[in-house]
Amino acid sequence: MSTELLAPLDLAFWHLESDAHPMHLGALAVFAPTPGAGPRRILGLLADRAAAIPRLRMRVRDVLLPVGGAAWAVDKDFDVHRHVEHVPVGDGDFMAEATRLAGELMERPLGRGLPPWRMYLLCGADGAPFAVLVKLHHALADGLRAVAIGAGIFDEIAAVTSARATSRSLPPVAPRSWLPDPREMAGMALGRIGEVGRALGVGASVVRAGRLGLWSPSAFTAPSSGTRRLATADLDAGDLQRMRRTEGGTANDILLAVVAGALRRWMAGRGETLPMADPRALVPVSRRRPGGAATGNRLSAYLLGLPVTEADPRARLRAVRRAMDRNKAAGPLRGAGAVAVLADQLPPLAHRFGAPLAANAARVLFDVLVTSVPLPRSALSLGGCPLTALYPMAPLARGQSLAVALTPYGGRVHVGLVADGKALPDLDRLAAAVGEEFTELYALVTGTDRAPVS
Repeated sequence: MSTELLAPLDLAFWHLESDAHPMHLGALAVFAPTPGAGPRRILGLLADRAAAIPRLRMRVRDVLLPVGGAAWAVDKDFDVHRHVEHVPVGDGDFMAEATRLAGELMERPLGRGLPPWRMYLLCGADGAPFAVLVKLHHALADGLRAVAIGAGIFDEIAAVTSARATSRSLPPVAPRSWLPDPREMAGMALGRIGEVGRALGVGASVVRAGRLGLWSPSAFTAPSSGTRRLATADLDAGDLQRMRRTEGGTANDILLAVVAGALRRWMAGRGETLPMADPRALVPVSRRRPGGAATGNRLSAYLLGLPVTEADPRARLRAVRRAMDRNKAAGPLRGAGAVAVLADQLPPLAHRFGAPLAANAARVLFDVLVTSVPLPRSALSLGGCPLTALYPMAPLARGQSLAVALTPYGGRVHVGLVADGKALPDLDRLAAAVGEEFTELYALVTGTDRAPVS
C-alpha cells in the first residue's frame, strides 16, 4: 500500500491527544436556506463531496521505520457515511442551539482507526437556516490546510475539482515509502546534522522565553475536563479596515487588541482582580511556502503579552502593535512560540514517548491561543444555499481554557471561541465583550460613535 509519513509536527499532534483531551480543530459554517434544500439533499451533497476529497480517505497507521513513526495510508474500507451525520436542531434561537450542539460534538474524540474527520449537518425545519460543523484532527491539517480541504464541500470549489477528484482514488501528493532509498541515506545523515544544530538553536530560544519558575495559574489555565463550550461574535470588516488606515499597523494587531480588551472586560464582569502580569497569547504563524508541500502542519508562532492591565483601549492597541513589530523583526524561530519548529526537528520516537511530558508544557509557555484563518474572498454556497458566516474553532492545548480564532468573510470578521466547558461556563459573556470592545475602540480611533452591530 502506498503511504506518506506523518511530518514530525503532525506526529506530535497525533500523540498529544487522549480520549479526555481531543486534538481536533473545526469550523461552524452557517447557511441561508433556499427552496428545496432539505436535510436529505444537503446531507447527500456533503457525503458526495467529502468522498471526492482524496485527503479525507486517509487514515493513520504505524510503520516499522522510522521507529516510532506513523504514516497516512488510504483506507481500503472507507465509507463516507461513517463520517457525515445529521443532527436535528430544536426550536428557538438557531445560533444559540447550533453553538450548544457544536460544543457537545467538539467534545467527542475522533476514531483513531478511521480517517480522522467528521461533518455534522445541524438543521431544524425546512426553510430555516442550517449549519455544517466540520471537525479535522490537527494531525491532518493546520488552519490553512483545513480551509483548503474543507472548501471542497462548497459549490464553487466542487464544480472546478469534481472531475479531477473523482477520477483518482489516491491523494494528490506523491506517496512516500517508510523505507528510504539507500542512495538517499548519506544525504539524510548530513541533513540530520544540520537539523540537530538548528534544533539546538530553536530549543535554546524556547527555554529562554519560557516561564519556568515564574508561571502561576490564571483564569485561562485549568485542568482539562474534556468538555467544550463554543461562542461566536461578529465584527464589521469595513470598520476594521478604517481603524487600520487611521491607526496604522495591521488588521491582526487590531483584532489582538480587541481580544485583550475583551478579556479585561470579561474579568472585570466576573469580579476578578487583574493579573500582576499580562497573560500570554500564542499567535500561530504559517511557514507554508507558495508552491511548497501541500500536506502536513507548517507552523511556528509568536508570543504576545496581551495588555489586559492597560486601561486605555487605544494604548492597548499601540502596545500590541509594538510587540508584534518586535516579534516580526525577530522572526518565527525565536521565543517559546517556536516550539512547533522544534517539534519538526525531533525524531518520531521522541514524539511517541515524550507526548505525556509535552502535553503539560503548554500552560508554562502561554495562556491563550489567538489565531486568524483566511478564507477565499469569493462568495460560497452549498447546494445553492449561500454561506452567511463561518466561525473557525481552534484546538485547546492541555491545561488551557480558551482558544480564539477569527476569519474574515462577506464583509464581516467571524470570531469563534472555544473553551473548556467547566472552566469557562460564561463564555457567552466573553463573546459579548469582544463586540463591546470593538465598538469602543472604533469610536476612539475614528472619532465617531457609529459602530458595528454584532
